[in-house]
Amino acid sequence: MDLYDIIILVLGVAFLASATMSKLLSRIPLSLPMLYVGVGMLLPLIWRGAPRMDPIEQGVIVERLAELAVIIALMSVGLKLDRPVGWRSWRSAWCLLAVTMPLCIAALAIGGVFLVGLPLAAAVLLGAVMAPTDPVLAADVEVGQPDEKKNGEARFALTSEAGLNDGLAFPFVNLAIVIAATGLAAGGLAQWFAVDVVWKVGVGFGMGAAIGHAVAVMVFRWCGDDAVTDGFAALALTLLTYGATELANGYGFIAVFVAAVMFRRYERVRSYHRALHDFAEQIERLFMATLLIVFGASITHGLFAPLTWPGALLGVGFLLVVRPAAGLLGLAGTRDPLRSKLAMAFYGIRGIGTFYYLAHGLNLADIEEEHARTIWAIAGLIVLTSIVIHGATASNIMERVSPHEGDRPHDQRRGPRH
Repeated sequence: MDLYDIIILVLGVAFLASATMSKLLSRIPLSLPMLYVGVGMLLPLIWRGAPRMDPIEQGVIVERLAELAVIIALMSVGLKLDRPVGWRSWRSAWCLLAVTMPLCIAALAIGGVFLVGLPLAAAVLLGAVMAPTDPVLAADVEVGQPDEKKNGEARFALTSEAGLNDGLAFPFVNLAIVIAATGLAAGGLAQWFAVDVVWKVGVGFGMGAAIGHAVAVMVFRWCGDDAVTDGFAALALTLLTYGATELANGYGFIAVFVAAVMFRRYERVRSYHRALHDFAEQIERLFMATLLIVFGASITHGLFAPLTWPGALLGVGFLLVVRPAAGLLGLAGTRDPLRSKLAMAFYGIRGIGTFYYLAHGLNLADIEEEHARTIWAIAGLIVLTSIVIHGATASNIMERVSPHEGDRPHDQRRGPRH
């Protein structure tokens, strides 16, 4: 059976589901990601001769597909944020990034060493790949489309957190790669901090701000938004920002999100932003469907075979205990209502970003295959649990939390800047 034909058929089923099932699934505790994973799990049972889906053997393919999915999702997320950037207006997001994310990484790394018996580099990689909350699978907890006014604090914090921590997880993934290569040698750690933290993060923010502003000037001032093909502008901004930043040895994930926020900030009131967002979201869904079906097939092919009881306990405990506890600690100093804090702490959805970082890290780090498969098993369990639990509950819970929050004074949108 030809792999190409299988891929075409599977994508056709996935895209049809995306086009027709959204409204139906909104009435029951079932989400499109859950459906995609289920289809993927059934495929190897229906076609006995189907090629084996192995995320380690096909690591480069997984990395590239997930990479494209994440950068498109980051553009979509950035275009949705109506709130001006600031310390006070983004305080919840900063707390989740500065406190919650490092606590989650540390907890998983420690658990990886002492519960699962992973070497330090593999344990740090496990913590790092689970750090980012997912901008691809988190539609039910994110803010609405541009100017939709669906912008309560819980939704905003989770959206902005997902937009930034997908890039800010990169230094920790690179730390695992450094530890695998040189151990805890001072020279290697110093170079990691100087290059992978200071330089690459700085370049990511700088390039994103510069390119986002420059493209906004080109579109809104020179061309006029009606003179630009909507979808291609979103795709161009995404690829141009990501490619240029990576060539400058910066973090492209950070740059794409920042560029989208800057583009949105330059001109807030036009419907053009919604057209850009809708196009980016459609492409994002195509990649999401493909990756989740592959993920489901890999489960049937034995992804969880290396999973032990301590590993399963670590994975489920991370999602249901560690993330909520770390989230509440991070948000302790904010003035948000308790139910809003609980929602922000609990809905740390994991997904496609984890697939990218894990494939990327294992493609570069010198980690034994046994440990690599253990990491994939634990990470896959966390993602699957997140898809099921968060997917079944997010829509109803967020609808209960957000309507009582309303928009705060600093949420008010500004008019055109020119």
